[in-house]
Amino acid sequence: MREDTKKVDIFRILVMMASFVVIVAGIKAANSFVVPFLLSVFIAIVSLPIINRLEKIGFNRAFAFLLVIIFVIMILTVFIYIVGSSVNGFLDQIPEYKRKLSHTLFEVEKALQVYNIDFNYKDLVSIVDPSKILNYTGIFLKSFSSIISKSFLIFLGTAFILFETVSWEQKIHYLSSQKEEYLESFSKNIQRYLAIKSFFSFLTGLLIAMGLYFFGVEYAVLLGLIAFLLNFIPAIGSALAFFPAFIVVLVSGDFYMILYVALIYLGVNVMIGNIIEPKFLGKDLGLSVLVVFLSLLFWGFVLGPIGMFLAVPISMSLKIALSLHPDTKPIAYLLGNEATKYDKI
Repeated sequence: MREDTKKVDIFRILVMMASFVVIVAGIKAANSFVVPFLLSVFIAIVSLPIINRLEKIGFNRAFAFLLVIIFVIMILTVFIYIVGSSVNGFLDQIPEYKRKLSHTLFEVEKALQVYNIDFNYKDLVSIVDPSKILNYTGIFLKSFSSIISKSFLIFLGTAFILFETVSWEQKIHYLSSQKEEYLESFSKNIQRYLAIKSFFSFLTGLLIAMGLYFFGVEYAVLLGLIAFLLNFIPAIGSALAFFPAFIVVLVSGDFYMILYVALIYLGVNVMIGNIIEPKFLGKDLGLSVLVVFLSLLFWGFVLGPIGMFLAVPISMSLKIALSLHPDTKPIAYLLGNEATKYDKI
């Protein structure tokens, strides 16, 4: 009897693993459809609290919906303008940046030799190749450039999702009270997380862009956009956002400028990422660094470079969903950071 039970359990596990592989393969094959849909869902979730807030202060829901749609159009237009006007120029400059970078590192090597400091820039490049960072940045930006052609589809998806929110609320209320409680809690938590994260990511990108522009750094607005996008990745996102700016400034040979840029990134990320943002998010809305890293690898593989941007919001949604049910709370606890606490596990 026990052997039969074990066989059934193993069979179920194998079926689940096979189903998982098939689902992942399907998502990867439908990449061109899934990515715009997920971006539409992301924008809609961030926009929904604004509609609800406008409705609470007296605006008609249809008028509030129209205002938010206009706002979404403006945001997409700004994104298209920044990407369209800056990305191609930055990508064209990458070979020149590589050449200047090699020359700058060679000059640093010569300067240090005067002080009898043994420094071989080729050894450094063999360990951490700055040109590869530029290549990865180019691939990341190219993937977002491809989104421009699908911006109308993303806009339509966002509009339809927001338009359907009223009917979905009615459907949720139609469910049993227990399920309704879970769904409402999940909806509120994910809206809160994405709204707060989006606001502080925007603020991070804005402050960095303004600081870089003040010091005359090339592609300041584009580097601010990169900082905004990578700020959705906790712990390592801010470091990843700094490297492109560091290389852009490094090729100028102005080492005081390198110091100023480093202080801008450090100051903004410490102030917002380590002090202000955690106070609003709280300890419960956190992910383990290992989970962040694995989700970046997984969703980057499935959805491409844009999947790395969506990896943490998707993982955070999964964690919030798991934390709402007593049977799955332990899994949510494992996904969270070490400071996360639950009442009962």
